[in-house]
Amino acid sequence: MKKIIIFGATGNVGSYVTKYASEFFDRTKYEVIASGRRNTDVFDQFGVKFVQVDMLNKPDFERLPREDVHAVILLAATIPSYMNEYSGEKYLQTNVMGTYNVLEYCRAVKADRILFSQTVFDISLYPQENPNVVLKPDLPPYFSYSGDHAMYVISKNTAIEMLKHYYAEYHLKYFVFRFPTIYEYSTFQYYYPNGVKTMRPLYKQINRAIKGEPLELWGDPNYAKDMVHVYDCAQMLCKACLVNRETGFYNVGTGIPVTLQEQCQAIIDVFSPKDHPSKIEYHPGKSGGGFLMDIQNAKDELGYEPVMDVHKLFEDYKEEAKINRFESLRGK
Repeated sequence: MKKIIIFGATGNVGSYVTKYASEFFDRTKYEVIASGRRNTDVFDQFGVKFVQVDMLNKPDFERLPREDVHAVILLAATIPSYMNEYSGEKYLQTNVMGTYNVLEYCRAVKADRILFSQTVFDISLYPQENPNVVLKPDLPPYFSYSGDHAMYVISKNTAIEMLKHYYAEYHLKYFVFRFPTIYEYSTFQYYYPNGVKTMRPLYKQINRAIKGEPLELWGDPNYAKDMVHVYDCAQMLCKACLVNRETGFYNVGTGIPVTLQEQCQAIIDVFSPKDHPSKIEYHPGKSGGGFLMDIQNAKDELGYEPVMDVHKLFEDYKEEAKINRFESLRGK
């Protein structure tokens, strides 16, 4: 039976990708195996085996399968939004040396392909120059060499160069996925901009809507961005595991711009009490950052079709908050 191994399965995106993969693949042909640094039995509910692996500890890889490894999905990474104290070295350790160790594992077991994730910050200066630009998957890197994201982007770009080397030298197929914000419910509602623990603006809005309090909309209500749900992201990844191609570089998205007005209204529709729904308070000012992603090649090459619009996205948040299936993996 062919094996599909997910590194970073205990992360916010990885946990939902693992759930989706457990339902996507034919279990008579494929076995999904989750892995991460912290031990857990949370994936038992999906019938998925978990193997504890720290990418920086080479002996840990001996716990993983040595035969019939078809695809490795590498989602494990050190990222700026969860770095509470800046360290450029951590980016290099995890995103460069960790990736190298995974590539060496792929080479040793003769894996067919590796799927790799990065964020949209490698091309983040394009929308700063033109807020309405639609980001193509083949745009050359264009990012700031200053700030708390620079070493992250450098580490990820270096890892992609290693993927190209392993394809040229060992014919390890590779597929790269550029993530904007991926939306999935988490009990941990915070992130760390510039190392400061801060509640995510989206959860502030949701929490206010639940109480029927006004939602603040800053900037142009018609300012639009791509809002991609984790299950659409997972669909793209899973289809890339099966596609008959050598390489691919894809933007993860829906191709459907969501305005700030639509986002606020969807939050009210889903979360706000029907007898006293929240109102929207409009405030002038600069709109928040966001990205519009061109996903046409993912549709053409992978057969990808997004299914989660903004209302379905928030309905899923609401249901996941009730179930709390990954609570044991998250902080408060």
